[in-house]
Order: sequence, then C-alpha cells, then structure tokens
Amino acid sequence: MDLSLLKDGIYVMCIGMGTVFMFLVVLILAMNINSKVLKIVNKYFPEEVSQKITSKQENNDEEIALAVACAYVNSGKV
Repeated sequence: MDLSLLKDGIYVMCIGMGTVFMFLVVLILAMNINSKVLKIVNKYFPEEVSQKITSKQENNDEEIALAVACAYVNSGKV
C-alpha cells in the first residue's frame, strides 16, 4: 500500500473539512451581525401591529369532517 496516496487523501480531506468549517463560521457571524442590524432598524422603523381581534371563533366542523373523509378515502381502506 502506498502511504503517499493516504497522506494526499488525508490532506485533501482536511482542506475540504476546513473549508466547510470556515464557511459555517462566516455564516454564523453574518447571521449574528444581521440580527443586530435588524434590531437597530426595527427600533426606528417598527412593524405595524394589527389590532384586529375576533371574539367569536368560526365553526369549522364541516371542513374538518371533509378533511377526515378525504384522508380516509385516500388511505385505500375503503
């Protein structure tokens, strides 16, 4: 067995894994910086909050029954 091929393989593997590791480190740093920038931007330009609150829940029994029937038919047990 030729040890130089094994050394070359390990060398290429270390370069590849190092590249992926460095990319992930840069990605995490960019995400953290983006988070901090967006917090500052949100302080000056906040999102609009909707004040619409419904007190009555709609009755969805028919839609639920239809979904259950469709799932039962598509399961092949009919």
